[in-house]
Amino acid sequence: MTGAIARPRVAIIGTGAIGGFYGVMLARAGFDVHFLLRSEFSAVAERGLHVDSAVHGALTLNPVQAYSSAQDMPPCDWLLVGAKTTSNADLAPALIAAAAPNAKVLLLQNGLDVEDSLRPLLPDSLHILGGLCLVCVHRTEPGAITHQALGTVNVGYHSGPAADEPARMAIVEEGAGLFRSAGIESQAMPNLHQARWQKLVWNIPYNGLSVLLGAGTTQLMADADSRELIKALMAEVVLGAEACGHTMPAGCADYLFTMTEKLPDYWPSMYHDFLHKRPLELAAIYARPLAAAKAAGCELPRIEALYRGLSFIDRRNT
Repeated sequence: MTGAIARPRVAIIGTGAIGGFYGVMLARAGFDVHFLLRSEFSAVAERGLHVDSAVHGALTLNPVQAYSSAQDMPPCDWLLVGAKTTSNADLAPALIAAAAPNAKVLLLQNGLDVEDSLRPLLPDSLHILGGLCLVCVHRTEPGAITHQALGTVNVGYHSGPAADEPARMAIVEEGAGLFRSAGIESQAMPNLHQARWQKLVWNIPYNGLSVLLGAGTTQLMADADSRELIKALMAEVVLGAEACGHTMPAGCADYLFTMTEKLPDYWPSMYHDFLHKRPLELAAIYARPLAAAKAAGCELPRIEALYRGLSFIDRRNT
């Protein structure tokens, strides 16, 4: 009789809304989850993590395996990065400290090419993957998270020691399996770059307009002018993706537009960053897609105008 296969040990690097929500879900499913925190370490160590979920009910994880330093964490097989892309350049030491040999680093972040800034800073032995989160979640206070809707995480391989496509997809399927084990929908994405463009179809209009217009999804979807602006921005994202060689799924913009109409009023993560005077994720969500499209000979004037307006707001705000 053989023993049970040990489940992988998981690290959450950046325990905000995204990291906290998925970390709690994985821990409740029986995974050995370790949470890295900075400013909220004391609150979480003392009171635990609490998720008020419209989908899963009231969830509490207490005690939490919480750390203020990655050097104190045990070696972890999967490292889920919930930190903002604005901090990626500083993440490498923490990831190296917390990584087991041959670990998988999964970036649960928005934007294009977010993995590229980390790759040269990490050992070649570590796998880097991207995670596309379709979820309405925000932090309300230290250690407290509100989950309004959705939750899907789609996973794709970026780079690392996997020798060929079957080996890469096996790792991607393992990552998707983590989330499925926790009751979260997850698909393996064969083309991470295309998947990131697809996520931008939602992120570019709704994140930016929430800041520019000071409105959540309910107000944005209720007004005729903002609805037309959202559709025009979505169409430009699809145009940029196709110029870069990616065929978007038929009707993906219409699907995301219709899906948003059915959501409870949601204020995207960029609005919360603006509200708390944190740097906006403009490079990952706007500058890189604009540059990639321009390099392919494609101008995206509406997205460019939105980016310039947000850049002004960001400089004045921070």
